[in-house]
Amino acid sequence: MSEPGSPQAHRTPQDVSQSDALETARALTADGQAVSNVARAALHQLRQRVKSVVSVSDEVLEPILVALVAGGHCLIEGIPGTGKTLLSRTLARCLDCTFTRIQFTNDLMPSDIVGSSVWRAGEETFEFLPGPLFSNIVLADEVNRTSSRTLSCLLEAMEEGAVSVDGKTMSLGTPFAILATRNPVEFHGTFPIPEAALDRFLVHVELGYPDAVSEKGLYRAKSSEASLDALEPALTREQLVLLNATVPTIQVSEPVAEYAYAVVQETRNDDSVALGVSPRAAVSWLVAARSRALIQGRDYVLPDDLKALAVPVLSHRVFLKGGGSAVRVIEGALERVPVAL
Repeated sequence: MSEPGSPQAHRTPQDVSQSDALETARALTADGQAVSNVARAALHQLRQRVKSVVSVSDEVLEPILVALVAGGHCLIEGIPGTGKTLLSRTLARCLDCTFTRIQFTNDLMPSDIVGSSVWRAGEETFEFLPGPLFSNIVLADEVNRTSSRTLSCLLEAMEEGAVSVDGKTMSLGTPFAILATRNPVEFHGTFPIPEAALDRFLVHVELGYPDAVSEKGLYRAKSSEASLDALEPALTREQLVLLNATVPTIQVSEPVAEYAYAVVQETRNDDSVALGVSPRAAVSWLVAARSRALIQGRDYVLPDDLKALAVPVLSHRVFLKGGGSAVRVIEGALERVPVAL
């Protein structure tokens, strides 16, 4: 795994091409139970290895793993010093993925993250030098500090898994995931993230202070860098691509779909809500639930999967008339809608 600034950090991942990876994944997903077994065993091991380096709760780690297995992106909110960068690096190491970090600032330009073409006089041709966006896992640090132009470039990459350079479309790699961070208490020099941009993130989690036992353990533990260097991958990139391709095959029954629709309607009918759960947000919710079912070793979604992921998937997509967090609205909708299967 390459660190930012190293020669290899800005190259397109060379493990497998996107088409080859998807073709292999489709062939292997015929044995759904084998895939579920791989997912359950490997991801259990991955959790343990991540927690050996970073103090993170299951409530935060599970939605992030769900997003990575589903091929989605994460928005991680937390004050400085709570381990957002270390968590991202640890996940990349455990997944045997390339990793880059982009520090977003007001003057960051699209070419700074995508790359640029350089004229080679001796060869009389332009050579494209890939930027830090060409990686498996990209940490977009303090994403709300950048201009709308650069943010739009990032959104294209998140939506398409590719970018447009000199009229050509270039794939960013397989797998590809953005882990973006936002500081909830520092607003100087920041910009509000538009609703359309928030919708690109499959999950939103809040990384707070660790509990007392975990924090005191950090005081006595060896260097986190040493622990990170000692980590071995728990899952290969090819296996992660396989899981990405398996998620859509997980079954959603009619009663589960009805339950999801009832919760969605409940958010739209809430008097305090200006913008409820959209159809696209609801589909994202079901995608995340499929991913969680796969991680749990099932080939079907349960209402419990939807309940567990309702807040991290939906709360950043619901907007209140007076502003503020929509967590209580989502939790209230879950309480009012009965599960009838």
